[in-house]
Amino acid sequence: MSASLSMYQASVPVFLRALRNLRHVLEKGEAHARGQGEEPAILLQARLHEDMLPLVRQVQIATDMAKFGAARLAGVESPRFEDGETTFGELYARLDAVADYLGTFDEASLQGSETRAVTVSTRTRGDLHFDGRGYLLGFVVPNLFFHVTIAYAILRHHGVALGKADYLGPAA
Repeated sequence: MSASLSMYQASVPVFLRALRNLRHVLEKGEAHARGQGEEPAILLQARLHEDMLPLVRQVQIATDMAKFGAARLAGVESPRFEDGETTFGELYARLDAVADYLGTFDEASLQGSETRAVTVSTRTRGDLHFDGRGYLLGFVVPNLFFHVTIAYAILRHHGVALGKADYLGPAA
């Protein structure tokens, strides 16, 4: 007999792993810049293409996806950040703060969230309406991994020695 996957299991541990691996690739990016004698903060403004957001925004959005995702599923307010990070150290602090926040959630806090009504206001698409399951699987998870992947790709594009194992992290 197989147990069903809870909303908690499909969210918080997944978010934490993605953010932990993102921190790891950022650390490698910072070390690469220092090793090349470059100012690491310059890498934070790197983009894959001129019309894409820079590395720092990719990290900010990834952390927002995780913290807002958990909060909306639990029906609570999420902490807000100023999005003013200009150093790797400040990004690590943001990642750590979000990981600590995610640690405040447990199975009980997301119980029944699969049917919770969630509305997300966007600049380009207006209000998006979901049930909790659709929000998690159709919005949060794809967006989180999009921004983590773009951050990885920016670093890789700028010569950071990264591979699939860095992106995936240790086996769960």
